Amino acid sequence: VNVPSNSRVLMLLGQLERLNGEAMMRDVETARQVTTKILHLIQTQEKSGKEVMSKGSSGMEVILASLEVSLLINTTSFALLLCVSGRGRRVGVFVSKGGTGVLFQILNTANKDMPPSEELMLQLHSLLAKVGPKDRKFGVKARLSGALNITVNLIKQNIQNTKLLLPCLQVLRAYSTNSVNAISLGKNGVVELMFKIVAPYSKKNTSLLKVALDALGALLKSKTNARRAVDGGHVPVMLALYLDWHRNDTRHRYMLIRKGFLVCLRNITNIKLGRKAFIEADGMRILYNSSTECLPVRTLDPLVNTSSLIMRKCFPKNRLPLPTIKSAFHYQLPHVPAAGPVAQLYSQPPGVDDVVDESDDNEETEADTDSENEEDEKDHGTANDDIETDLNKLHPKKSPSRLFEELRVYERFFLELSEDFQVSARTSLWVELLNIATLNDIFLAPAGSPLLLGGIAARRVGGGGGSNWGSDCGSEGAEDESVEGAVLEVPDTALLLPLHDPDLYVEMVKGTNSVPQYAEVAYPDYFGHVAPTFREPLLDRVYGVQRSKIFQDIERLIHPNDILDKVVYDLDIPSCPVIEDNGESLKFNSQFESGNLRKAVQVRKYEYDLVLNSDINSNHYHQWFYFEVSGMRVGTMYRFNIINCEKSNSQFNYGMQVLMYSVQEAISGRPRWVRTGTDICYYKNHFARSSIAAGGQKGKSYYTLTFSTNFSHKDDVCYFAYHYPYTYSTLKMHLSKLEALRTPEIYLRQDVLCETLSGNSCPLLTITAMPESNSNDHICQFRNRPLIFLSARVHPGETNASWVMKGTLEFLMGPSPLAASLREAYIFKIVPMLNPDGVVNGNHRCSLSGEDLNRQWQNPNPELHPTIYHTKSLLQYLAHIQRAPLVFCDYHGHSRKKNVFMYGCSVKETVWQSNISATSSDLQEDLGYRTLPKILSQIAPAFSMASCSFVVERSKESTARVVVWREIGVQRSYTMESTLCGCDQGKYKGLQIGTRELEEMGAQFCMALLRLKRLTGLRNHQHLLDLESDIIGTQSKVVSCPTTYVMEEDEPSFMEAIDYSAESNDEDGEPENEHAGEVHDNPDHIDQLSDSENNHRE
Repeated sequence: VNVPSNSRVLMLLGQLERLNGEAMMRDVETARQVTTKILHLIQTQEKSGKEVMSKGSSGMEVILASLEVSLLINTTSFALLLCVSGRGRRVGVFVSKGGTGVLFQILNTANKDMPPSEELMLQLHSLLAKVGPKDRKFGVKARLSGALNITVNLIKQNIQNTKLLLPCLQVLRAYSTNSVNAISLGKNGVVELMFKIVAPYSKKNTSLLKVALDALGALLKSKTNARRAVDGGHVPVMLALYLDWHRNDTRHRYMLIRKGFLVCLRNITNIKLGRKAFIEADGMRILYNSSTECLPVRTLDPLVNTSSLIMRKCFPKNRLPLPTIKSAFHYQLPHVPAAGPVAQLYSQPPGVDDVVDESDDNEETEADTDSENEEDEKDHGTANDDIETDLNKLHPKKSPSRLFEELRVYERFFLELSEDFQVSARTSLWVELLNIATLNDIFLAPAGSPLLLGGIAARRVGGGGGSNWGSDCGSEGAEDESVEGAVLEVPDTALLLPLHDPDLYVEMVKGTNSVPQYAEVAYPDYFGHVAPTFREPLLDRVYGVQRSKIFQDIERLIHPNDILDKVVYDLDIPSCPVIEDNGESLKFNSQFESGNLRKAVQVRKYEYDLVLNSDINSNHYHQWFYFEVSGMRVGTMYRFNIINCEKSNSQFNYGMQVLMYSVQEAISGRPRWVRTGTDICYYKNHFARSSIAAGGQKGKSYYTLTFSTNFSHKDDVCYFAYHYPYTYSTLKMHLSKLEALRTPEIYLRQDVLCETLSGNSCPLLTITAMPESNSNDHICQFRNRPLIFLSARVHPGETNASWVMKGTLEFLMGPSPLAASLREAYIFKIVPMLNPDGVVNGNHRCSLSGEDLNRQWQNPNPELHPTIYHTKSLLQYLAHIQRAPLVFCDYHGHSRKKNVFMYGCSVKETVWQSNISATSSDLQEDLGYRTLPKILSQIAPAFSMASCSFVVERSKESTARVVVWREIGVQRSYTMESTLCGCDQGKYKGLQIGTRELEEMGAQFCMALLRLKRLTGLRNHQHLLDLESDIIGTQSKVVSCPTTYVMEEDEPSFMEAIDYSAESNDEDGEPENEHAGEVHDNPDHIDQLSDSENNHRE
């Protein structure tokens, strides 16, 4: 009968099913005939195979059952199984039907034969080799069934039998990915066994060697196995074998074998003993030289990258070249907190703060993709245990926390709420202009040092060629006759910058108190900054740039005689930080307001390591820098390495450049900061971070920011900065100039909110419109305007926040009808600089108390955190008199995301992001908190709604945003974050941000408040509304954008290893999964980073 083939298969399968059980034992021959027919059909007809494997078919179960019953009296059914399950996706079906277990059962049975059938073992292991990678429980099943020893014994007995050895090693490789199996196999001598199989260069048995190396690599992930390898003396052997393959494989046909050797070495060097053995075996030189030879061939990148990773890991850990990691400046606190990092700092005996406590072993290797639980790890990465889940904390407090009697003293800051306007003349309460020095008193220093306030009046260049300029340690510059009497040509920035006045700036500096008692003014702050008119695109990253920098770092170890190691600037020698030389080195300086550079070491002729100063009363927070360089050669490329950065990633890896200011350019009429630097990258280095500075965590390293630049002018003085500097004296100058903009229609008051620890005034501004007349109606309207409360610059290193604030203040004081409308709508209370002391002294994050002021809002101390204490008191006073602000916004900068965005507070969105159950009444919430960011996303090109988050995290519960929301009851309480880098959406996509865009953002924030006024139904004038919609309404499309919880960085993975060692998960906090490595098809150098702005963000 001519039956279609697929029906014949089904018929035969039915026959086989009926035979299963005892019948098969009795009628082995019939079973064999049936399975032979099925096998023939499947081998000759593609459709038949599909039929057996199809979803609804029980074919696979029938074959598995016949196998279990016959236990391979019937090798034909086994061949059938091999044929059916060995095709691609069918392996998955085989695993899902329990096939792995059956195979291990058969393996056990077959092993009982003495000797076991070689053919059967070959077939079994070939099938297991296919199943292993598809079954996530393969390692556990193998261990429980006793299969490990069977395979190992088979390998030992057949070490010369390559045909059987290959599938056995493939199965061993699959066993070894399970860490428990790896340890167990190690105990059974399998590590030693593998070292017997790996061999010098040969064209024979290469696939066998490749699998053996893979298995060995997996085994060596276990610490105990890595120790076995070291104790057995295998590290020099592996290096010699690698070198042999490197030299002989001239046509690069066996790159995977060479990579296999490197992976073994990489895993051995995860332990301290392994690193020691590697160094002793001259591993650094061997890998450095072989990698250098591989560099020209791009396909060999996986070898170069893995070699680089091993060398970086084994690079001996060094201490920073500092006497102490505490700040170079000492400020004694009036009282030390009872607990916390500052208390710990004060209780330390001298000399124990920088200990190199390398963690013994880096058990976690980089985020390799062959881990059994890869999926679990990915899923785990998205969970965030920082989200607030206590519903009580998610509902604003209703009860006032302080007595009104205590708060009454703050009445004097709210005169506008009681003033009767009978007296017309009012004077400023804060800014008093000092006697201004004439411009002619200021001269250019021959040594290129900044303006000196000698005494504090500026000193004149003396006659007869001598000069008093420069620091007091020998930089007279008397040799340079040509400079005598050279008057500094000051660019006329007054035309370009209406709010800038160099003379006024010098006066403001005189009234600024700094811990180091600075007596110099930096040229950029004196001349001012006029934003360039040209676009500054994000820098494209050159392929392999980081690798080449790291190789230059490794060369220091391999060719130590090439290294100068000459200190050229050192703040730890207070009497004479600038170390004089014969003109072969650059001169550095940071002794001016907001300056930060602690030490400069000349490493090579044109390369310098730079060390930043930690925040005062702290031993970390190095990120902000601002320093001066002079004595450069024109047209020479200099490399600068800032070697003690702390964050595990930076926008310097994603297109951000440093800023440079040239005095020669300024004198030529271009006073401006410009983005500069090439070959920029940011990576983990070999300088150890003391556990004392790393929150008790051992084995942490610092990070290097490296950039290269050349200089265009001879005898120039240039400045470098992390971001556009904006000093406290600049703020005082701007406020003084704003005062001059006041017209009779504007109500502007400047109060001193309080004094800081070092005696600097913290200004508080009140801006609104004067009442139209003294009539009761107009005065009543004036007093009842809603309040807007703004603050900025709680973190000194986030200078962009001050530029945004400048834009806000200038808009509010401006003559436009929109500004007038805004003043009529609201009363603005503004604290433009919450942390003057931090700003003055060049701190990155803290005030003089050594604490992050934006973590003190829950319980600020009036003595240690005066600006926060009094700002919070102002808000508490307003809450008491039922005048809590409509909007509170704290301006910040963000170092690891692009665009401008907001963090707000929402119960509903926080609950959505967590697993807590909440009733609908818990989740009742006015959606008004979204209005302002939504408006901003429509009108401000730099603003991105997609980056906004309204989730309340535990780690943020003492920030201004959360406390003002929870305790003062301000629903629209925000942190507005501006990027330090640039934008990846909107009009500025692909560009770095500049002061013009930041100031524009400050003005756009005001515009958004104007629209908010209309949306919240406040009284307004129709013609102004029309005008406003013409300006901001017509061209903007309303983009509906879902909230995305800002947890990961917004960068795509770029394939270049950022991490400096195999330690992954470098910092605690939110996962960022910044993958890196430079070869897309090669997972071995994807280093997973995980530190977040968790403590660096708000």
